[in-house]
Amino acid sequence: MMDNTYLLIPALPLFAFLVNIIFGRGFLKDKAHLVSIPALAVSWALAISAVFEVMHGKRFEGDLYTWVTSGGFKVSVGFLIDQLTAVMLVVVTTVGLLVNIYSVGYMHGDKGFYRFFAYLSLFVFSMLMLVMSNNFLQLYFGWEAVGLCSYFLIGFWYEKKSASDAGKKAFIVNRFGDFGFGLGIMLIFLTFGSLQYGTVFQAVHGIAGRTVNILGTPVGLPTLIALLLFCGAMGKSAQFPLHVWLPDAMEGPTPVSALIHAATMVTAGVFMVSRCSPIFDLSPTAMGVVAVTGAFTALFAATIALTQNDIKRVIAYSTVSQLGYMFLACGVGAYGAGIFHLYTHGFFKALLFLGAGSVMHGMSGELDIRKMGGLKKFMPVTYWTFLLASISISGIPPFAGFFSKDEILGMAYNSGPLGKVLWAVGTFTAFLTAFYSFRLIFMAFHGKFRGTHEQQHHLHESPKSMTVPLLVLAVGAVAAGWVGIPSSLGDLLGLHMDKILPFLSPVVGEAAHAGGAPGTEMLLMGVSVLMGLLGILLAAYMYLWNPELPGSLARAFSWPYKISLNKYYVDELYDRMIVRPTLWVAESVIVGVTDGKWIEGIVNGVPAAIGRFSQTLRKIQSGVVQHYADMMALGLFVFVAVALVLFMR
Repeated sequence: MMDNTYLLIPALPLFAFLVNIIFGRGFLKDKAHLVSIPALAVSWALAISAVFEVMHGKRFEGDLYTWVTSGGFKVSVGFLIDQLTAVMLVVVTTVGLLVNIYSVGYMHGDKGFYRFFAYLSLFVFSMLMLVMSNNFLQLYFGWEAVGLCSYFLIGFWYEKKSASDAGKKAFIVNRFGDFGFGLGIMLIFLTFGSLQYGTVFQAVHGIAGRTVNILGTPVGLPTLIALLLFCGAMGKSAQFPLHVWLPDAMEGPTPVSALIHAATMVTAGVFMVSRCSPIFDLSPTAMGVVAVTGAFTALFAATIALTQNDIKRVIAYSTVSQLGYMFLACGVGAYGAGIFHLYTHGFFKALLFLGAGSVMHGMSGELDIRKMGGLKKFMPVTYWTFLLASISISGIPPFAGFFSKDEILGMAYNSGPLGKVLWAVGTFTAFLTAFYSFRLIFMAFHGKFRGTHEQQHHLHESPKSMTVPLLVLAVGAVAAGWVGIPSSLGDLLGLHMDKILPFLSPVVGEAAHAGGAPGTEMLLMGVSVLMGLLGILLAAYMYLWNPELPGSLARAFSWPYKISLNKYYVDELYDRMIVRPTLWVAESVIVGVTDGKWIEGIVNGVPAAIGRFSQTLRKIQSGVVQHYADMMALGLFVFVAVALVLFMR
């Protein structure tokens, strides 16, 4: 049964959106946060209450009302709060509340202040509908709604062309993935006759071994469904080759980057794959595709982050890379480890983005880390919290990122021959992650200030409305992973805190290769930590102790450097292969021929012909009496001539 009190969790942000969008411009204006923050605070409290009840063995599910009925197609608006939903509720409401508080200071004085908080509230409502749904159609509604909110917020400063273009790019790129996702949901209904999670997952083993014929080739039905669903995950969670929208999404306000493009919306793909684990488990092929895609994306994005100079883009490519880790976990059957990393990542990555926003606030909007330096003494709270988040993402114990990333790498290693290759890729990526994270730290916060005198004169720590959320998120970046201390390390330390994977197992199952020999597990941990430390030391050597070395290396290895700096020219490739041909077809064929000649020829041609005929006919009405007399005489002559001809017959 569903406790109706918990329906307020998504309802309150929706209420805040309606109030702000209706009354914000005329009445609330710069007080719009006084509606959004209390509403989300109550949602957070209710979400935490629901989580504690789930921890004590309760599970909430129920339908609110019938949404669609057509023949055999029937879907209700329904909600499900289980272990997987509980973890997502913690991430969405906690990060959402802190980002709303942070935004009060960050967006102060913006003419669209009320609109910003309205969109944030709408996004939180949409994300909560996505994670709390109990059927695929409602999941799809939330899925598309968060995409719409992302479009609104990326292009929030729509007067700026780069921002409006980035919003359109995100929306269009996601259409490719969502097309496949929609087909997958349709195929689920055609296969099972229902879109309810419970009905589908109970009957899913009945399709094992079934095939469908595609162009004369038999394809496993579970494989086809899983791959179509994964198309949506690739778009929403920015996996190669649909990753190109996320770095450009940094054109939106920084709180948007922290909430949507780091902690919540981009993790929807990981959540969806984990929710659909009964389907994916039936297809080793689909699982392999998910794992390899995740591992490749993690490494690919990390190599790009090495050379970027925009502070938000470095963190954006880091996000793409960390999402790759989560899919690597899902692909080897370690769904719980993927969700665990989603959980810890939400804290340290939101902290990194909000820390970047604090730097921008102090630097009057500057994004280029080459024009920073020495910010540590001007912005101590921002520095220390940013440092904690960077240590966490680098996988250094006892910070949160270590436990979740190590869980993924350990389970990948124990999953078989392919898993050992994926482990090697993930471990090397951990080295790169630590390097580019501390490259950012050392260039922005250490050394001499490299900006203008005017920028240095105005350097200051951010207001408390911004620094307090940083401090709270820093606690999560340090301690959020302590709920998943592996048993081998826990036995050594006398701490038995391996709670999150058993907590999630009723929904996502237990990885068959979990754990492994204690000695092997400790060795893998040691290698992972060593790679993180080596990355930090290399960054210190290059950017603290030998600051001339990066420039020398860039000149010596100019081709690799340019390829990384230009993001492997993927955007340029898409521009030549997709954008330009599409525009040519639109302009030359659709507009020039189909619309310009055929449609316009008919639409405008018929009135033009009537007009020409009218112009000729109107000459009869000249207003000259003599012309009328001549016409009358001519008419009489024709009449008489015709009459004589008929009479002669």
